[in-house]
Amino acid sequence: MAENNQNAPAGNAPAKPKPAAPGAAKPAAPGSAKPAAGTAKPAAPAAAKPAASGGVYKPPVDRPDPNPYKDSKQSALASWFQERFYVMIPVIDYLKKKEVPQHRLSFWYYFGGLTLFFFIIQVLTGLLLLQYYKPTGAEAFTSFVFIQKEIPFGWLIRQVHAWSANLMIGMAFIHMFSTFFMKSYRKPRELMWVSGFVLLVLSLGFGFTGYLLPWNELAFFATQVGTEVPKVMPGGALLVDILRGGTDVSPETLTRMFSLHVVLLPGLLLLVLSAHLLLVQVLGTSAPIGYKEAGLVKGYEKFFPTFLAKDAIGWLIGFGLLIYLAVMFPWEIGVQADPLGSAPVGIKPEWYFWAQFQLLKDFTFEGGELLAIVLFTVGAILWILVPFLDRQASREQRSPVFTILGLLVLAFLLINTYRVYAEYSQL
Repeated sequence: MAENNQNAPAGNAPAKPKPAAPGAAKPAAPGSAKPAAGTAKPAAPAAAKPAASGGVYKPPVDRPDPNPYKDSKQSALASWFQERFYVMIPVIDYLKKKEVPQHRLSFWYYFGGLTLFFFIIQVLTGLLLLQYYKPTGAEAFTSFVFIQKEIPFGWLIRQVHAWSANLMIGMAFIHMFSTFFMKSYRKPRELMWVSGFVLLVLSLGFGFTGYLLPWNELAFFATQVGTEVPKVMPGGALLVDILRGGTDVSPETLTRMFSLHVVLLPGLLLLVLSAHLLLVQVLGTSAPIGYKEAGLVKGYEKFFPTFLAKDAIGWLIGFGLLIYLAVMFPWEIGVQADPLGSAPVGIKPEWYFWAQFQLLKDFTFEGGELLAIVLFTVGAILWILVPFLDRQASREQRSPVFTILGLLVLAFLLINTYRVYAEYSQL
């Protein structure tokens, strides 16, 4: 019987596998179809196309880069704002492409920007004055004097506010007549003219409601005279009672004027101003009729930044004029209003109402005031409808009839304003 030896002979035992050398291909596992190293990989099977009879083919979706400005060459701060306000990029690109015609009357374009500038000054100085002004009959004049004499630079803020109101209305009148005589209201800019006229009326409303706020003697009796005029109209007495808060001008009138001046009128004006500026940007600036055909348009300049830079220079000149007037020609404080006192000599409204004021004085016959109000109303309606009435301008043809009409309106305003100035300057 053979002996049971645990150590089998060397030739009969299977050899132990040696460890694979680094980088050598590993042996394929049993049943694996993986090709050996160094052999070409089989081509990937082509994507199966959908059968004609069934299945829906879904193309790959190209998703936008969540940060399209990561490779921008701008500064980090500019890129930060650009990424968050990218919707404004088309607007900026549009402003860069917008052009303004250049001709011998181009300087009239800057009066619209000056009107906007003085309105911004009105808002800023008005907010500062609101910190100390008290719109009550007992405290209005006292707070007014306190701002003028006690608050550091309060006198300057008040004078700038008063003068910017006058300059804003003056620039608005110049802008309106320059637009009229250049026929810039013609198609398709009819709504630009309408919104601009509404802005002028609201600006006059600012002047009328703000006149009473100092609560001095001159403002009190001028408001009393001014609010008497609508009483001759049918239903005018009710309108006056609502505006005054009673039958007479009183501290309640002051409160109502204050609310109109700082709440209602600014809200309305901002809405109409936004629409007006949007129309200006969309429709652009027009050249006078026949200028392009006659070769009088010298060229076009970029609205941004060339025209805006020139507009900014105009704003600086306007600001210098404003400070000069505020320092050299300050408005007086006056005497506190006394509702029981008698009206002083020389009561008149602000200068932008002088033409209408003079016409009311001229119509002294019975029913003259009502006739004057009717003329004002009809004239305003016709003036706002000029773009729709002037068919020749809409066809790019000269319209001398409307030019003469504009000259007559301008002459009426200038002559009557001078008549009031000449009469009251001698008092």
